[in-house]
Amino acid sequence: MVIVDKSSGQLRYLKTIGIGRDEEEVGSLYHAGLLWVHEYGGQRDLFEERENQQRERLEVERVLSNVDKVLINGTQLIIDRVFGQVGFDAIEDNVFKQLVISRICQPLSKAGTVDYLGSHFDEDVQLHSIYRYLDKLHNTQQELLQRISVEHTRKILGGQIGLVFYDVTTLYFESDSSDELRSTGFSKDGKHSQPQVVLGLLVSAGGYPLSYSLFNGSQYEGYTMLPIVEDFVRRFQLEDFVVVADSGLMNKKNIELLESGGYRYIIGARIKNESEEVKSWILSLEKKDGLFHEQKKNDTGRLITGFSSTRAKKDAYNRQKGIQRLKKAYKSGMIKKENINRRGYNKFLELQDDVRISINEEKISEDTLWDGLKGYITNTTLSPALVYEQYRGLWVVENAFRITKGTLELRPVSTLRLKE
Repeated sequence: MVIVDKSSGQLRYLKTIGIGRDEEEVGSLYHAGLLWVHEYGGQRDLFEERENQQRERLEVERVLSNVDKVLINGTQLIIDRVFGQVGFDAIEDNVFKQLVISRICQPLSKAGTVDYLGSHFDEDVQLHSIYRYLDKLHNTQQELLQRISVEHTRKILGGQIGLVFYDVTTLYFESDSSDELRSTGFSKDGKHSQPQVVLGLLVSAGGYPLSYSLFNGSQYEGYTMLPIVEDFVRRFQLEDFVVVADSGLMNKKNIELLESGGYRYIIGARIKNESEEVKSWILSLEKKDGLFHEQKKNDTGRLITGFSSTRAKKDAYNRQKGIQRLKKAYKSGMIKKENINRRGYNKFLELQDDVRISINEEKISEDTLWDGLKGYITNTTLSPALVYEQYRGLWVVENAFRITKGTLELRPVSTLRLKE
């Protein structure tokens, strides 16, 4: 819960009130925020403050009107140094460095990047040079760039990578046209009607990028992991490592391929999809923070389960929100055709006579039994607590995706139509 002030279309951070993990805490923070706003507003003369802001704005405009040229190159000086420390100076092409700097400082289109580099850094980069370089990057420099990145990561991690985390996301295109690579599929961005590609990313502990690959937009994410891992191991002679991935990539075929390849792994388990016998065992276990249980999964693998009271509160809160949405959406007791296949908490709906529905309270009660429970499948000899800690490191991949899609604004991908 934070307080911001919006003036002249600009947001200004004022105060952090706190973090709420359930409705009661959020409500308490909300009232504390209202009290702070009331006290803060009473301590200032709004009319005088706006007069001061206007005077400051006029003075800034007066100073800037007498400046011939402004180069905002502080960021460039910092990134230049980091760029060299990583080893990317080995790429003897100034366009590459300028594209990296501009993407971090001000993500724009290619044409916008040309204008930005010229006005902010006094760099004369031509649009046709960017298009030519992107082809060059893909055809001849991609392997070198990745090798530089991997060697830098080895150095940072003391010479041994150890853990590799894998996950996928989707990138959609502002286009209605599809091809062999771009096609419609399940979109993590909710853009199911637009063509997309599936991006698989392999990172190390700490979030350092190791390898990536693009797949057809309709590709099932569970089939993307092994090709990237095997290609990376082959090219960089990776040894003594553990692959960590979430439950979305957990299927029987993947487990068999990891086993046959001699890879060690920690993968999130879909414990609700286990056999009735295993599910009964899981639900019979003591629910206590830091307490883990395990049983043999196959000849080499183990199923480890644990409980988190924090996760239990989150599960209960999310379910209650979902149920409230259901009650609001279907308060008439009728369902429309377009709503039948919607994902989420529709699992709690019970269809009657094809169109009349009701909320199944028994299913809700059954779902509460799983609050806070999480499972992991591994063929390592690590202790259950250490398996849990290693799996928690998956946030580094999720964070990499957030940076890519948010800070670097990688989506949506625009398309260029050339005239015949």
